Order: sequence, then structure tokens, then C-alpha cells
Amino acid sequence: MATIRKRSRKRDAILACVRATTCHPSAEWVYQRLKPTIPDLSLGTVYRNLSMFKDEGLVISVGTVGGLERFDGNTKPHTHFVCTRCSAVLDLMDINLEDGFLQNVHDTAGGAITDYRLSFYGLCPDCMQAANAAE
Repeated sequence: MATIRKRSRKRDAILACVRATTCHPSAEWVYQRLKPTIPDLSLGTVYRNLSMFKDEGLVISVGTVGGLERFDGNTKPHTHFVCTRCSAVLDLMDINLEDGFLQNVHDTAGGAITDYRLSFYGLCPDCMQAANAAE
């Protein structure tokens, strides 16, 4: 049975903050964004609520990037690109996985695929440009 949680202004603000950005924020980023308007907000409250939202499927974890767990308010299956230099996380919404990819994964795993997370790593366009300019 699902747990029914009491709504709170802080909880609503944390979820809205994550859903309103495409930067894939860390808990620290969310805290810094909300602290000016919610002075009694604690970093622990942000962490606890993000963990709860993740458990409930309201947000997803992109994983640890630059030493911090990063979150995404878009819970639909999609891929990410993570810059190994600046830690930017970009959504790749229109990646066309080759026909048969998910079927191949299904056949290999021997089970039913209900969701997937796929990330690519490298240099983002800004870091590529900076690297090329430094040469």
C-alpha cells in the first residue's frame, strides 16, 4: 500500500525546483536556489525529500557526477550525456536506439524491461571548443 504523505510548502518547492530545470541539479544546487525564499530550509530536508521523491518515482537519479548525486525531474526513459570536464548533464531526447536494441537487452537479460537509464560520457560542446582553442 502506498504511503500518503502530508503536503508541505518545502516539499512542494523542492519538487517544483527539480522539475523546473534541465540542469540535472544536485541537492546542494536545489538548496541554494530555495534558501533565499525559504530561510528555514535545511540541506538535510532537501536530501531527505529528494531521496523520497526518487523512491516514489517522482524524480530519477542521473548518478554521481563530479562527486554529487544529480537528479532529473523528467522521469520518462531518455538518455543523458555527461561532460567529463565540466560535469554538465545534458538530456538526449531524440536518440534513436537501433532497431532491436531493447529486444536484444531483453533476450540477453531473460526478463522484462520496465525502464532504462543510458548515459554517454565525453566532452560537451563548450569544453570541446575550449580544448580545441587551447591547442
